[in-house]
Amino acid sequence: MAKSTASAPPERPVVAELGRPETPEEEAARKRARTIAYRDSKTLKNLLIALGLTVALLLGFMLLVPRPDGAPLYQAVDYQQVAAGAQASMPIPLAAPALPEGWSSNVAEIRSGTSDKVVSWYIGLISPSKQYVGVTQALDANPSWLAEQVAKGFASDVVTLDGVQWTVYDNRATGTDVGNAKYALTTESGPTTYVVFGTAGVDDITTVATALGDNVRAQATVDPATLPSASASPSS
Repeated sequence: MAKSTASAPPERPVVAELGRPETPEEEAARKRARTIAYRDSKTLKNLLIALGLTVALLLGFMLLVPRPDGAPLYQAVDYQQVAAGAQASMPIPLAAPALPEGWSSNVAEIRSGTSDKVVSWYIGLISPSKQYVGVTQALDANPSWLAEQVAKGFASDVVTLDGVQWTVYDNRATGTDVGNAKYALTTESGPTTYVVFGTAGVDDITTVATALGDNVRAQATVDPATLPSASASPSS
């Protein structure tokens, strides 16, 4: 009876990175690493899918929550009430313009965190056409502070609104990023500097500036003795 001869094991292919056939241990390690990488990629993919679904559900929830017709998504703020509450902390009459129906506000606050240490009263307004107009009323402002508020633009005109003369900064055609100060009106009265600015149209910004007339004139009655001394720096 003929003897059976055992066949030789197939030769392992040469791995280019090694320049030789890989050992059984190296092959096992490679396959294990590939499995781990695949599992990790699936985990990341599932995480991204879950995150996307969460965002989609949140947006859907926001759209489905019943709201009165025309109600904004942002939280409205009664800036006139906030101004009344903040008045005790400021030595100048705070502006709280009476605006036509359809105007609203999403923020009203005292600000003092600028590099120039200028304290100001700020109101963020939304026009009836859902455009932004900001009002900043600063105490003892300086030229560098004002330049920052108007995006370092140049005065282009002067207009008179309700007996108050305003300087115009029209930055719409500058071709540079001016943030929200696309169009701004500024004026000074007593120790107060006003800046009315925004991305809204000129008519909307003019409406707000006109409504500030009485408050601008009231600054002339401020007693200088009630103002902080020039050497005292406001707290941030």
